[in-house]
Amino acid sequence: MKDRIVLVTGATRGLGLAIAENFARAGAKVAMNYANDDGVAASAKNLLSSLGTVELFKSDALSSDGVDSLVARVSDYWGAIDTVVVNATPNQYEKTIDAYTDADFESMFKAFIMSPHYITRAVVPSMKERNFGRIIHVTSEVFQCGSSPFSAYVAAKGGQIGYLRSTAMELAPHGITVNAVAPGWIPVERHASVAESAKDNYLETIPVGRWGTREEVAGAVRFFAEEHSAFLTGQTLAVNGGRTLL
Repeated sequence: MKDRIVLVTGATRGLGLAIAENFARAGAKVAMNYANDDGVAASAKNLLSSLGTVELFKSDALSSDGVDSLVARVSDYWGAIDTVVVNATPNQYEKTIDAYTDADFESMFKAFIMSPHYITRAVVPSMKERNFGRIIHVTSEVFQCGSSPFSAYVAAKGGQIGYLRSTAMELAPHGITVNAVAPGWIPVERHASVAESAKDNYLETIPVGRWGTREEVAGAVRFFAEEHSAFLTGQTLAVNGGRTLL
């Protein structure tokens, strides 16, 4: 990863932080995007600064203007982005069908269909110029599992997978690969309030019999960024201990 310029959206906590750490340890210059919490972001940067070259870039990665500003600032700071990890996520709604509002669905589609499109649109021109690029989406097992009551999130994640498959076909002639890592439930900070009984019930459904780790997800993401993954595109790799085999 030496000399790579990697943008990770939603990079200051959870899976995003683990992904940023993996790339930093490998020698990449890592642009750590975040939207809101300056204190958490500063702590994340301090954690990774001793491991490699990282910098914070505050911007709303779920909006068109925010993405355009983010990509422009990273490019001005280090040069053209050659690897991007589409990871930023808002809270997901867990509601029955009759309880969802139009706004609930629109927020999920904005986060998981429109935001990936804004990011792809912004980074592709410079990738085409160099005939090289890696676009890696962090999706979810929920699309394959049909998890419920979760229909807005599942539908949006399905749309994200459809988008990456189509863009992979379009961008393949330009040396740009587009792939996804689809984690199962990997408990992170935002799951702190989840009942232990819910965690126990999920754990019982994992064929390998244990929780996955953030580091395992991060390793799968970096796999798609490597030179030796150049013949892989349009793929979704499930990192969930075999749950989607059931």
